[in-house]
Amino acid sequence: MGIEIERKFLVRDTHMLAGQQGAFLSQGYLSHTPDATVRVRISGEQAFLTVKGRNQGARRAEFEYPVPIEDARALLLLCPAGHIEKTRYRIPVAEYVWEVDVFHGANEGLIVAEVELPDEHAPITLPAWAGEEVTDDPRYYNSALSLHPFREW
Repeated sequence: MGIEIERKFLVRDTHMLAGQQGAFLSQGYLSHTPDATVRVRISGEQAFLTVKGRNQGARRAEFEYPVPIEDARALLLLCPAGHIEKTRYRIPVAEYVWEVDVFHGANEGLIVAEVELPDEHAPITLPAWAGEEVTDDPRYYNSALSLHPFREW
């Protein structure tokens, strides 16, 4: 079984993004239940279907499969709630690569950084630009943001 272990932080300063190349992501959710979310994501000409289980702290089950881009476009049309659009930057810090997501559209103004870890107790070097930890705040899950966008809080 695939397991994702990640911690999530708000970003207080974006100076580290200057000159960085980001990837535009568009995604939607076919399922939003607490026990399982099913996501369709398009990044450039690549597309994925991802199933994630219930969060247990920073850990949850995750299964991701590549799908044909045309299938992903059709699946996005089936998503019952709003889509998430964001630009993702990959920023190395110490021994990990942080993914910094700058949201667009209804979530404009939100910038979140995530770091995937080998285990829940792995120590991390917190970069100066990382702010409040929101790992356990379900409002910041992308599936929740598709239903209740940041700009509407």
